[in-house]
Amino acid sequence: MTLRAAFFLIFLVFLFPVKTHAQTRDAMTEFRAGNFEEAVRVSMAEIAANPNSLEPHVVISWSLINLNRFDEALQFARAGRAISRYDVRITQILGEIHYFQGRNIEALRYFQEYISLSSEGQRIHFIYYFMGEIYIRLGMFRHADIALSTAVHRVPGNAAWWSRLGYARENAGDLLAAISAYERALALNSQLADARRGLERTRQALAGR
Repeated sequence: MTLRAAFFLIFLVFLFPVKTHAQTRDAMTEFRAGNFEEAVRVSMAEIAANPNSLEPHVVISWSLINLNRFDEALQFARAGRAISRYDVRITQILGEIHYFQGRNIEALRYFQEYISLSSEGQRIHFIYYFMGEIYIRLGMFRHADIALSTAVHRVPGNAAWWSRLGYARENAGDLLAAISAYERALALNSQLADARRGLERTRQALAGR
């Protein structure tokens, strides 16, 4: 299982309300087990039987993302959006497809839409994390600081996110705040190499001022 697949499975329990249709439940079961090809197959059968059913479009989109089949995922996510324009899961899916394809501006648009639809949604911390990463890609480090600060405020135990916050602050020139974030990351996970290297860099940069 890829790291991306493991990341999605962590919060899968929040993704889908329980449905009564057995075939859709089977697709979700296969997805939870990491059987993404089988989840695609079952979802395709459900869509063929009922093209206007939203749930299999959600399941198949997540499965295709985990198979790195982003163009296909985009096709089904768009079809799902045509069924339910304001479903927050589809909005997040579209954002993440664009994120993984490097379409940063498009991804931001969907993530911002998600926030407007569900500012206190159960997955809002992931949205802010993705936005922070996009702002880092774009060199907008103070924006990244704001987004990642929001993410770690909501999930304070994620060492990797604290490390990325440190990186954003370091590149924004806020060395003391970067050191604080790196130290928090290492307090949570002392083996996190990126945080350790970042802490060394920022301390050296601060000493050289």
